[in-house]
Amino acid sequence: MSVSIISRATWGATPWDHDAASDGPAYVPLSSRSEFFVHYDGASHITRTGYAIPRAIEAEHFGNGWAGIGYNFVVSQAGEIFEGRGWDRQGAHCPNHNISGFGVQIAIGGDQEPSATALAACRALYDEACRRTGKTLAKRGHRDGIATLCPGTKLYAWVKAGMPAEGYEAAPTPGGSVIPGGSVARYKVTISGLEYGYGAYGDHVTAVGRALVAKGFGRHYTSGPGPRWTDADTENFSDFQVLLGFTGTAPGGDADGVPGETSLRALLGTLPGKTTTASAPAFPGRDKFRPGANNAYVTQLGRQLVAKGYGKHYSVGPGPKWSESDRRAVEAFQRAQHWTGSDADGYPGPETWRRLFA
Repeated sequence: MSVSIISRATWGATPWDHDAASDGPAYVPLSSRSEFFVHYDGASHITRTGYAIPRAIEAEHFGNGWAGIGYNFVVSQAGEIFEGRGWDRQGAHCPNHNISGFGVQIAIGGDQEPSATALAACRALYDEACRRTGKTLAKRGHRDGIATLCPGTKLYAWVKAGMPAEGYEAAPTPGGSVIPGGSVARYKVTISGLEYGYGAYGDHVTAVGRALVAKGFGRHYTSGPGPRWTDADTENFSDFQVLLGFTGTAPGGDADGVPGETSLRALLGTLPGKTTTASAPAFPGRDKFRPGANNAYVTQLGRQLVAKGYGKHYSVGPGPKWSESDRRAVEAFQRAQHWTGSDADGYPGPETWRRLFA
């Protein structure tokens, strides 16, 4: 069973703050994932269908003060898979496991019977998660991470039985080259110091995906290009290589979807090189950001907040005198890190500073 994911844009999710890549829930590298958590909706049967399912969950989670829907994915009884926080953003589904674990809700509640289609879709999503991380992820129910009835008796028994799915054949061991529906190259190359191919990560990967889409080679994406190189990137790049006249789409062929210097230059017009990222400036101390403070660090902080997309609270722009606008902008950034209470009071500490300038 292949995995088809309905993107946030398609089901109508509210964009992350300012719709900028740096906003919304924090990014989590796939290497940090080790668990796959299954959830249900609660005590009542779910009668909603289609896009109404993730929209209702999003509305509820906004009511909790979260940055939108908290699950990484939601699976309907019809087997639809809706993108929530996706593959690379921190979840809000199980305390102390929101980074290490993907959170997936199967949209049922109470003693409702999960459909075979929903179970097969969830199992396919689990296998895809294993492929993307290169690991065999631990199968968990929500109650394995915190004291709760979730995911209910039936789903929890299914998880503990190994997540079997009627008529579904489990995918190969992570790291293999065969995926449902065909064979896709799963290796990486390094060009000018940057990695390309399955599992590569960075802004340069996003740039390749966007260039492919711009040239009309984006048909394999379900949720658009991103910073992690996936099978969809490989398949789209293979289509582009074929257009250039290369042959051999099987892994190892000249048109297998893993870039070479010639095809990459043809797509981008150049060969990007690896750049070094400057480290965050040293934190100047909490006393520099208090009522009555007036110094260059306040200006530096404000400009970085604006650069990161948190400038809506400023009416005349950042300046050296600490203001309520500065505090509210910092608070918005802190809440985007899923901090609450005194951790999101609007006054920067060393960790706020480090993340802001990362």
